[in-house]
Amino acid sequence: MTLDSTTEIETIKNNILIVDDHPFIIQGYKNAITRYNPKEYEFFITEAKDCESGYNVITNPETRAFDIAFLDISMPSYDEKGIFSGEDLAKLLNEYMPNCKIILLTMYTELLKIRTIIEAINPLGLVIKNDLTFDELLFGFNKVINNEIYYSQSIQKMLDQSEFETIEIDLFDKQILFHLSKGTKTKDIPQYIPISLSAIEKRKMNLKKLLNTKDETDIGLVREAKDRGILF
Repeated sequence: MTLDSTTEIETIKNNILIVDDHPFIIQGYKNAITRYNPKEYEFFITEAKDCESGYNVITNPETRAFDIAFLDISMPSYDEKGIFSGEDLAKLLNEYMPNCKIILLTMYTELLKIRTIIEAINPLGLVIKNDLTFDELLFGFNKVINNEIYYSQSIQKMLDQSEFETIEIDLFDKQILFHLSKGTKTKDIPQYIPISLSAIEKRKMNLKKLLNTKDETDIGLVREAKDRGILF
């Protein structure tokens, strides 16, 4: 049986969510998405500009489940609901729409932060914004829509460089190093990590022994962690 020339092939419909606080970036994503296999796919795109509007869209009972979501990690927070970033929106999506394929976009280039995102969210797509070109966005979108993992070039390079890291430290140690690298004072770290100040001090001491730091200061510890690929 052959198709009549007037017969239309039904397109695959996909609901897309884009949450970003920069309108021109949203427009760039839309331009790429709408050019992806237009004869085969039809996309319905919903936009949100910050954590609050993203929260409202995701939790609205009338919202149809999204197939793919583009989430910027750094956006104005929604403190009232405890939504402080695109990571929190991703966790919300996993709760409300567990089949949604998540693509996280970030300006972060620290290995510890990237690893933390992967461990906590396990997104199908993870992209450093500086890696993005129109063609690269289409390439990544193609992978994700076909259920393949896509990490942008810089992320893949970071992960490859740390592949042979043999020093084992846990998530709390990594978070301590991350906050120290950002200039956070040790006494303030318990605001970000749910362990006591004394436990943090003990972990810092153990890290200095483990990494065999010659400079016993926090700056020396951070420098050694970066040299060993634990912190990027």
